Amino acid sequence: MVTSLSADEFDARALYEDVYCARGEMENRIKEQQLCLFADRTSCATMRANQLRLWLSGVAYTLLVALRQFGLQGTEMSRARCDTIRLKLLKLGALVRTTVRRVWVSFSESWPYRRVFAQVYENLRRWSLPLPDSG
Repeated sequence: MVTSLSADEFDARALYEDVYCARGEMENRIKEQQLCLFADRTSCATMRANQLRLWLSGVAYTLLVALRQFGLQGTEMSRARCDTIRLKLLKLGALVRTTVRRVWVSFSESWPYRRVFAQVYENLRRWSLPLPDSG
């Protein structure tokens, strides 16, 4: 790595690990949102519609990061990219039946990621936000 910062002011290892690698990781997250959640598509006719499209992509990315952090913890997909989570865990077929009082969602018995989905459900069911301090 080439830099104009002096060696007296900055430790080379800390500069590389804390600044350079962090920047690369942030660029990877931006690329993940653009490629996996279509943040680069601005094909609408108006700027407002494109802005809404980008905003929804940002919300979807935030939700998937939270799902990865809290729901997928301890599963084989805990470090999966957003497109893998979307295609293998969220994009699935189900039969939805509704009555006045209930909604039933029936998944296929042969779904390959059923065990992971059940683990995510349990992780999210047990997860709770920390309560704010009352003092």
